[in-house]
Amino acid sequence: MIRVNIAEVRADLSRYLARVERGETVTLCRRNVPIAEIRPLRAAPAKERPIGIDRGMTVPASFFEPLPDELLRAFGGAEGGP
Repeated sequence: MIRVNIAEVRADLSRYLARVERGETVTLCRRNVPIAEIRPLRAAPAKERPIGIDRGMTVPASFFEPLPDELLRAFGGAEGGP
């Protein structure tokens, strides 16, 4: 990690950005007091991640059937709940 005062960075920004591109973190200081960091961004994923069910998972038809009355009562979702 590099600590550098703002005036130094302003004078040679491209050199510090090149170091960030190589993976280094630059800590910006004002009068030798750290105030911010410039760090490399994480690489973008190779391909967009699918939304929803992943890795071949399927939802069985029974998932959509009504719950048994005793289970509904346990959660207070049917008359005569706990």
